[in-house]
Amino acid sequence: MSSRRAYWPISRLRLGSVVTVALSLATGLLLWEVLVKSFQIPAYVLPDPLAVLRALAAGLWDSPLRRTSFWYHLGDTLFATICGFVIGGVLGIVLAALMAEFRTVERAIFPYVAALQSLPKVAIAPLYIIWFGYQIESKIAMAATLALFPILLNSLQGFLSVDRDRLELVGSLDASRWQTFRYIKLPASLPIIFAGLNLGIVYGLLGTLVAEFIGGQRGMGVLVLQLQSVNDTAGVFAVLVVLAVVGYVLLNTMRAIQRSVVFWSVEALVNVS
Repeated sequence: MSSRRAYWPISRLRLGSVVTVALSLATGLLLWEVLVKSFQIPAYVLPDPLAVLRALAAGLWDSPLRRTSFWYHLGDTLFATICGFVIGGVLGIVLAALMAEFRTVERAIFPYVAALQSLPKVAIAPLYIIWFGYQIESKIAMAATLALFPILLNSLQGFLSVDRDRLELVGSLDASRWQTFRYIKLPASLPIIFAGLNLGIVYGLLGTLVAEFIGGQRGMGVLVLQLQSVNDTAGVFAVLVVLAVVGYVLLNTMRAIQRSVVFWSVEALVNVS
């Protein structure tokens, strides 16, 4: 009986969230339609929702083997995003751990990381095209570059904010540096690390799109440029809808992983409810 009582509130909350999102979406589409019709906005400036829906259906229904298909480009963008995110994530966490454990490493590396982050990514992209070519390698490099900084910064903050009482306790037990890191610092830092990973997966997608805009041969960014060149504004909006859904799915996938791994975190428990 108690399990059923606990189940129903959670189900009602989730149902309420779905209804809220559906009502918000319907309201936004209605306002969009009213705006276009009331001000007679040309379709090449702002198409009506029905035209975007038709373009979206055409792109998703098309054969994945054709260059006009969304699926033809989406797979390349997703692959580059995930690969870049994994590379940036692993590199960011490892560098953060080294910087937290050895202050000399922090003083030597952090200025370069901060300088790289301050550079405009559109200016870096042409260099990556020169170094890695017009294939998927340049997109992976750009995705890793954008994902690196938020993951590194959050991981470093997590490692440095561990409770001092715990560190003193394991120190009194003669724990080694590796044991202290593995059993105390890493578990305590995971909620903050995952905050960086949640940002990193979105930044990785943005990095992939930047590389595709600059010099890609295949991908959703390339498709946007192709549609823009023929003034297919409805098609551009349809691609943006797909990218928004992809970003939402990637972010919520990371949050689901966070709830599974950091199950003791208060934030994770709140998200579950």
